Amino acid sequence: MAWRDGGRTGAWLAAAGAVLAALAVGLSAYAAHGVADAHARGNLQLASLYAFGHGIALAALAPAAARRVPLLALAGLLAGTLLFAGSLAFAALLGWPTRLAPLGGTVLMASWLLYAVGVARR
Repeated sequence: MAWRDGGRTGAWLAAAGAVLAALAVGLSAYAAHGVADAHARGNLQLASLYAFGHGIALAALAPAAARRVPLLALAGLLAGTLLFAGSLAFAALLGWPTRLAPLGGTVLMASWLLYAVGVARR
């Protein structure tokens, strides 16, 4: 594998996957909040699903993060997921407001971009 041999291929694939996943979060938010047409919204959601899935796959195929910046980014992914998904789940289950969802989405996007920078700089 090029990554273990000191090559940059694995780093760039992981970075591309992280950027792709970050964009998918934004695309999904846009589809949910900015598109009135149901068919267009469905298409954007499907595009987001594919972009996110492939972003995860690329990031996961790269070797495990062992450096500080990628680890910080992964911690951000956990925090962002808890904020975003937790806010939506508590809204659905308990009627709580979804005020933290935008912050969670922002943290998710920023964390994916930080992960991209961390693995690209390796």
